[in-house]
Amino acid sequence: MADNFTIALAQVNTMVGDVAANADRVIEQARRARDELDADLVVFPELTLTGYPPEDLLFRKSLIEWCERELFRIVQQVKGIDVIVGLPWRDRKGLHNAAFLLRDGEIAARYYKRHLPNYAVFDEKRYFVPGDETCVVECKGCRIGLTICEDIWHAGPAAAVRDAGAELIININASPFHRDKHAERLENLRNRVDESGLPIVYVNLVGGQDELVFDGRSVVINDCGEVALQCRAFDEDLAAVSWPLDAVATVSEPDTVADVYDALVLGVRDYVGKNGFPGALLGLSGGIDSGLTLAIAVDALGAANVNAVMMPSRYTSRMSLDDAAAEARTLGVEYRVISIEPAFETFLEILEPVFEGLPRDTTEENIQARSRGIILMALSNKTGRILLTTGNKSEMSVGYATLYGDMAGGYAPLIDCAKTLVYDLARYRNSISPVIPERVITRPPSAELAPDQKDSDSLPPYEILDPILERFIERDQSVEEIVEAGFDEATVKRAAAMVLRNEYKRRQAPPGVRITRRGFGKDRRYPITSGYGRRFLGE
Repeated sequence: MADNFTIALAQVNTMVGDVAANADRVIEQARRARDELDADLVVFPELTLTGYPPEDLLFRKSLIEWCERELFRIVQQVKGIDVIVGLPWRDRKGLHNAAFLLRDGEIAARYYKRHLPNYAVFDEKRYFVPGDETCVVECKGCRIGLTICEDIWHAGPAAAVRDAGAELIININASPFHRDKHAERLENLRNRVDESGLPIVYVNLVGGQDELVFDGRSVVINDCGEVALQCRAFDEDLAAVSWPLDAVATVSEPDTVADVYDALVLGVRDYVGKNGFPGALLGLSGGIDSGLTLAIAVDALGAANVNAVMMPSRYTSRMSLDDAAAEARTLGVEYRVISIEPAFETFLEILEPVFEGLPRDTTEENIQARSRGIILMALSNKTGRILLTTGNKSEMSVGYATLYGDMAGGYAPLIDCAKTLVYDLARYRNSISPVIPERVITRPPSAELAPDQKDSDSLPPYEILDPILERFIERDQSVEEIVEAGFDEATVKRAAAMVLRNEYKRRQAPPGVRITRRGFGKDRRYPITSGYGRRFLGE
């Protein structure tokens, strides 16, 4: 391997579909790598020019042509440093997920991704044709094997580039975050080092894209499996490494809860910013879900860009009113109180002839939630600010949410966070600075839609419910398997039935940040109409 060979890792936050802006970012970062880091080569993430995932934009011929034009603009404008960049590329076999090596006004090499992921949030076989060739190219005397993302998760491509004479593997990625994902990546990269005996430069995307968050953490692994360089988490970075590798980086173990919080902040910031909203608003109830959502929104957007609205009813406690006001004051957001009582009374009066003789039930509770939804959406329409919903994964799993009420909104930061995780996240945020009143965390959770109401009136305790839901939804375990793990059969059946019955609600929920292996979005595509639940649960 050549001495004094410097590679820059350009961990960038791209915008899906804005090919020109992404190309501008490549040009800017390539010049910085050349001029500030004295790098010989700069490496960008997978599908840099389109952003990831471009989804059905890839069916548009105009997008592919746009990528080709911008690629040649980069070729013309970046000299004095080699560039590896990802983009879709069409040849006689079809459309490929490609990596290009650009050098002083020319295309020096091209590689097509061989392993196309088609699981979880990935559906690349819908768009791309796999490559079937290995690519090894020389750069400043170093022979580099090119690979793309999924290639490095399979045995074969790493050994193939080694057998073709590579001294180093470069792997460009768009690897989305979920809890503990970085540890999985490191283990996998070390397996590929063991397989090939070669060091690996792994460059990952960073940023939020709809429900996905990319955490960056681009990394260099030496031929002993040690981390030689690691880029920042949840932030853009441009860092360089030189060979021979004579140092090992000090890398601390990620804090899982802190990682989730950072992912939520980045997801909200990019969803609001990339979609052009001037800010966000939310209903602040004095409960833990809305309290945490407000903290995330302020950390993501700044207090000046967030509005909070308390909408009390006859059932709202003084504690909730005080705690909501205290949090809004601590975080410095614009805060107002708008009672729903006039709207609630009017709806009851309108419906009285129809409801005459019928007992009160969840119908009246839902009218309150929908009255709040109308107010919040009116404020969203008038100000242009996106409405953030505050529901968590536990509630959405079992349908403990009101269509067109608390589910109304444009983005759902906590939609993949179980209720027990919400408490952990609140405590974590308070460890940075106390913004959520302590009694919001310690009081029993309540929707406050009926006298003395508590979540436990309708649901099993969250410390029991959440592990059941995790097994049923994220691990696809059967009722029998969950019961064998030590859970009460009646409780498991009840929880599973609620999950299956409420697919129609989740299908109408806004998108939100994915932080688990199986979120309620592209991960989990269940039919709304199905007899599976009845047969499965013996109903």
